[in-house]
Amino acid sequence: MTFRLTALRAGSAAFLAALALSAPARAADTIAAVAANFTDAATEIGAAFEAATGHHVTYSFGSTGQLYTQITQDAPFEVFLAADQARPEKAEAEGLAVPGSRFTYAVGKLVLFSTDPEAIDDSPAALKDPDLTHVAIANPETAPYGAAAVETMKALGLYGTLEPRIVQGKSISQTHQFVATGNAPVGFVALSQVIADDTGSRWLVPQDLYTPIRQDAVLLTKGADSEAAKAYVEFLKSPEALAIIGKYGYGTED
Repeated sequence: MTFRLTALRAGSAAFLAALALSAPARAADTIAAVAANFTDAATEIGAAFEAATGHHVTYSFGSTGQLYTQITQDAPFEVFLAADQARPEKAEAEGLAVPGSRFTYAVGKLVLFSTDPEAIDDSPAALKDPDLTHVAIANPETAPYGAAAVETMKALGLYGTLEPRIVQGKSISQTHQFVATGNAPVGFVALSQVIADDTGSRWLVPQDLYTPIRQDAVLLTKGADSEAAKAYVEFLKSPEALAIIGKYGYGTED
């Protein structure tokens, strides 16, 4: 009798262990701070991530500088997708991110954009128009795409002329809104924001006119023990995520 009971218990334990191994991991939530230029791509990646893993990601979008300030002020973010390399690197150095978790998830591209289909002729000529009233850019102090816009204008020898006409958005999303609503006739935005827009006109800025916009992701210390956060970081490197990133006009690094 004792042997039979022991055998039954052993069999039950083996069955439960096998069941545990075959069951999917418990779904969990994570919160990611994401640079505004990556809004559309991140939204699509989030849906694919949830379908593939069962985990859920909630996003907070903004300029990289603003998001980093929030991270230093104890915001509940577990993952950081920046529009540069400097802030994720700084997060590691200041103990706010998990060492060795940083990698480049996308390489951004800058465009000069207008909703007017005849305003831009696939060249910077529109910037030389003496009747041009405003040029929208993101704040170059907090938004890497804004810094790239300033670099471009300086490389073209036009910054001195255009500086009085510049209107700054707090983020690249607000900058795009300035152009989309007609408050600025042209603006420097991310290619990802207009890649699906075939109603306006644009000039893809040659990448030798500005420092490459390498966008790094990093696992923050608040997400070090989060299965969902760690899974999201790994999912960003997957073929499925890379295909979505490429779809929105970003380059990727091997």
